[in-house]
Amino acid sequence: MAHGALKIGEVAELAGVGPKAIRFYEGRGVIAPPARGENGYRLYSLDTVDVLRFIKQAQGLGLTLDEIKDIVAIRQGGRPPCAHVHALLKQKAEELERKLDDLLRLQKRIRQSLAAWGRTARRKAAVCPHIEQQAVGASRRRARE
Repeated sequence: MAHGALKIGEVAELAGVGPKAIRFYEGRGVIAPPARGENGYRLYSLDTVDVLRFIKQAQGLGLTLDEIKDIVAIRQGGRPPCAHVHALLKQKAEELERKLDDLLRLQKRIRQSLAAWGRTARRKAAVCPHIEQQAVGASRRRARE
């Protein structure tokens, strides 16, 4: 075995991921295919451990595997990927703001529906008058505007 070469189990333990995850990342092209020993075992360098740790941290920030693959490729191409990472994270933050706003509006509508639950007059409905009442109320508001 080459000096510094690690088997998949050793890399997994050092990086804090499972061997299946390593094979998955390899299959997706996020990490480079390792060298193979005479016995066919995958042999990884310590650099792979660092890349796997980076992958975990980047996923924790909401980056996708495709985005991470691009970042790793930029680094392996000899360039610092930090400007690219900054742009990605800025985009993620803006996307999360939009989603959060949407979720807060949805939460408000749900709370209003629940608050009106006991006040909703029992009427004939196609499925559920509590939900259908919301559509009737919205239609009336639009008609007044």
